[in-house]
Amino acid sequence: MDFILVWKVTMILVLNFGGQYVHLIARRVREFGVYSEILPCDASLREIGKLKPDGIILSGGPASVYEHNAPAMDKKVLDLGIPILGICYGLQLIGKFVNGEVLGGKLKEFGKKELIVKKNGRLLKGMSKKEQVWMSHGDLVAKLPKDFEILASTDTCPIAAFENNERKIYGIQFHAEVVHTPKGSQVLQNFVFGICKAKKDWHIKNLSKKLIKEIKNEVGKNSVIMGVSGGVDSTVAATLMHKAIGNRVYCVFVDHGLIRKGEAEEIKNFFEKKLKFRHFYFVDASGIFLGKLGGIADPEEKRKIIGHTFIEVFENKVIELEKKHKNIKFLGQGTIYPDRIESAQPSKYASKIKSHHNITLPDKMKLKVIEPLKELYKDEVRKLGKELKVPAEILNRHPFPGPGLSIRILGEVTEERLRILREADYIFIEELKKSNYYNKTWQSFAALLPVKAVGVMGDARTYEYVISLRAVTSIDAMTADWAKLPNELLEKISNRIINEVGGVNRVLYDISQKPPATIEYE
Repeated sequence: MDFILVWKVTMILVLNFGGQYVHLIARRVREFGVYSEILPCDASLREIGKLKPDGIILSGGPASVYEHNAPAMDKKVLDLGIPILGICYGLQLIGKFVNGEVLGGKLKEFGKKELIVKKNGRLLKGMSKKEQVWMSHGDLVAKLPKDFEILASTDTCPIAAFENNERKIYGIQFHAEVVHTPKGSQVLQNFVFGICKAKKDWHIKNLSKKLIKEIKNEVGKNSVIMGVSGGVDSTVAATLMHKAIGNRVYCVFVDHGLIRKGEAEEIKNFFEKKLKFRHFYFVDASGIFLGKLGGIADPEEKRKIIGHTFIEVFENKVIELEKKHKNIKFLGQGTIYPDRIESAQPSKYASKIKSHHNITLPDKMKLKVIEPLKELYKDEVRKLGKELKVPAEILNRHPFPGPGLSIRILGEVTEERLRILREADYIFIEELKKSNYYNKTWQSFAALLPVKAVGVMGDARTYEYVISLRAVTSIDAMTADWAKLPNELLEKISNRIINEVGGVNRVLYDISQKPPATIEYE
């Protein structure tokens, strides 16, 4: 992300080993007021030297250090005399390079863990004897040379933090960059300011002005067809486009038959009456999408079909629009960074978690894609939207995936399953809003499981679908915890769904965290 650099004296370099949180690390450092850049982990010593970093952070990654072709850096990086902090995979790689003992896949840790701090040292300064941290690893370091001091452990991980002040090498097995490590920022600040002696000499300003200028430069005198869903990302992206090129942006809302109850009319009214876009078009393509999804159960195949069909629909709309309006050369999308990182776009070493529909594009496209928000996270998009005066009712909406209800129906999408899920989801969201819990959760929705369970209604046996309710707290979608909704509220929601939605006799509440789960089901 290219921000306006007012001045730069100090810099922290992040080496990317394919971890899904790598940009969070750089973001945290920038939030401290210190400039940060990301390079691939195999960057040469010459490339690193050109940047003159005051500190180097080694990111996490999905691989094992013992895998064939596992991501690695030049071992000589450890001898540059520059402070180095290894996080997760980065710690394990340091362990391997210094001839420590790294155990592969023996004791796995995912989600919340209790860190037992034996000694604070320089790295864990300000932390209590016991702290909550967020883990996501399979390998662990069991032994290090004598000149490394062990600072912390967990019940299953003997070396969860270490430091070697003489060699300026530090490591943490937990993810300090995620919000679910409450004192993670303290650890990173200890490294950035206490160890690297960085100064707060970097500032960001006028991000919206810069993005608008970039859009103008890229689009030129051409026009943009903008896919909008009514969600935060696409609305903020559309607003940026509108400010950049005015009435040369053509917003198109495609009803793919996978939207929520009452959503089409709500979005149509919003764009036409509140945002007052001159060019807004509604396309009912539900028959096309549902026809292509028939019999498809694999989640990646569903996403691929939806992504490709969206492009077909947009390109057909362009042909129609160009009878009156010329030079529509771009397709605007509200893609944000988590979409790209979960689709393994930024790094050759990243593990693909799931393909987002706006990333899964056909090889041959007539339109050129433009994504002004592709380097931003959800919380940053909301801040940007506020600056652009996007109404709060949109900015506070829960995220809704581009593939819609198709990825909340596990397995094949059918008309019956869509009907059931729409009604169940509507009841869930309605009750959350009534109880003032909607704005206390980051994302909430119902999902339909592809199984049926035995129940009893009116003294008769039933054999019907299971609905799973999912509500999470998060800031940037990179990690999430399950929302602690009151039992009484869950009971009320469950009773309403079972009594009002035909075809359901059982309701579950999902209490899994991300990771190891994802927020969505597919």
